[in-house]
Amino acid sequence: MGDMGRFLIPLIIAAVVFLIIIIVTGYVKAPPDKAFIISGLRKDPKILIGQAGIKLPFLQRKDVLVLKQISIDIKTNGYVPTLDFIGVDIDAVAKVRVKTDPEGIKVAMKNFLNMTEKQICEALTDSLQGNMREIIGTVKLKELNTDRKKFGDEVQSKAQTDMNALGIEIISCNIQRIEDEKGLIIALGQDNMSQIQKDASIAKAQAEKDVAVAEAEAKRLANEAQVAAETEIAARKNELRIRQAELKRESDVKQAEADAAYEIQQQEQRKTIEVATANANIARQEREIELKKKDVEVTEQTLDAQIKKKAEAEKYARQQQAEAELFERQRKAEAERFEREKEAEARKVQAEAELYAKAKEAEGIRAVGEAEAKAIEAKGIAEAEALEKKAEAMKKYGQAAMMEMIVKALPEMAAAIAKPMESIDRITIIDGGANGESGVSQMGGYVPNVLAKTIESVKEVTGLDLVEVMKAQTYDAKVNRNINVSGLSDEAAKTVSETLNPEG
Repeated sequence: MGDMGRFLIPLIIAAVVFLIIIIVTGYVKAPPDKAFIISGLRKDPKILIGQAGIKLPFLQRKDVLVLKQISIDIKTNGYVPTLDFIGVDIDAVAKVRVKTDPEGIKVAMKNFLNMTEKQICEALTDSLQGNMREIIGTVKLKELNTDRKKFGDEVQSKAQTDMNALGIEIISCNIQRIEDEKGLIIALGQDNMSQIQKDASIAKAQAEKDVAVAEAEAKRLANEAQVAAETEIAARKNELRIRQAELKRESDVKQAEADAAYEIQQQEQRKTIEVATANANIARQEREIELKKKDVEVTEQTLDAQIKKKAEAEKYARQQQAEAELFERQRKAEAERFEREKEAEARKVQAEAELYAKAKEAEGIRAVGEAEAKAIEAKGIAEAEALEKKAEAMKKYGQAAMMEMIVKALPEMAAAIAKPMESIDRITIIDGGANGESGVSQMGGYVPNVLAKTIESVKEVTGLDLVEVMKAQTYDAKVNRNINVSGLSDEAAKTVSETLNPEG
């Protein structure tokens, strides 16, 4: 499989390169006015019009067919007799092109393949000229000259039959020039010109006559109209004068009536004015009297209103001032009362807080003292029991040895009793104590009392009286009372004395 792969890869690359070379060298693209005919591998060739394609080198060939519109000059090249046996020389232009339908282009390929535009013109000129000569013999000179389009259409129709066999389409056929052998076309033109001139002269004379008749008729009608108009004008003027006279008379009458009425009206107006003036004077006087009364009333009301307004204003000012003073006093009283209440509440809260703190502190101290006392008592009891148990063992050593041990333990006992007092930072005495004793004296005798109870317990258990031991070391005991404890070292005796009597 590996050898086969190494063999196929170069083969594939060669095939791809060969295909690319074929595509590059065989690529063709036909313009819109030409057809490329690709033939060689199949029966029907490939036709490219405005398209691109591939022509295989050495296996196919490319031929070109011109598709653009071609103009062909058609001439009779001499005088050709018409239907009325008049020789004419005609120059025409036909526009043709190759058919692009499948059948037409196949026919054109057989006749015009690889031909230039000029070669196509030369190939089609003879056929078109022959068709034009045939059509000339079927029409008269006058028809040929007057209807050139019809002649061109007939030539196109006649020639198209022959062009179909060549794969050519005639787009149009136009006559450019017509000449006859004897100059009859010019004569026909002159004859037509004379007839036209004759017709024009007759038409002109008839027109001038009609104009003259029309002018005479117009003048007559104008004269009649003028007479009728002047008569009508005179009648109208007469009627106008009569009407003016009537209007003048009526106007005079109206003027006289108006003058009389004016005088009467003036008198009436003067009378009316006099009466109105008198009434106006009376009304003015009455109005003045009323105005004076109104002025007096207004003055009285103004004075009354001013006095009342001033009094009310003073009263209102005093009321406002009194209310303001009252409000200020009330506000101050309420503020002072509020401050006293707040101070009382603050003092009450502070006192309650202090009382609560002292109560809690006292309860704490009492609880601590009780707990410590119980602890010491329990410890003392435990030690006493231990000592009681040890007493029997110590009987072997004698009373002096036991006393030596107890005396050495006294400082530790005193320190243990006083140890709880070290954790107390501050003591507040709440009550005055019992039996007339102060709280201070009770707190001061706490350690000696506990130590004395401990010594009594030792005395009960061991039979050793530490108090007597202490007294035995004094001067009075030794000299006066002759008390001596034997077997106790000086150091032990000193310890007992310092423990039981710290001050001495």
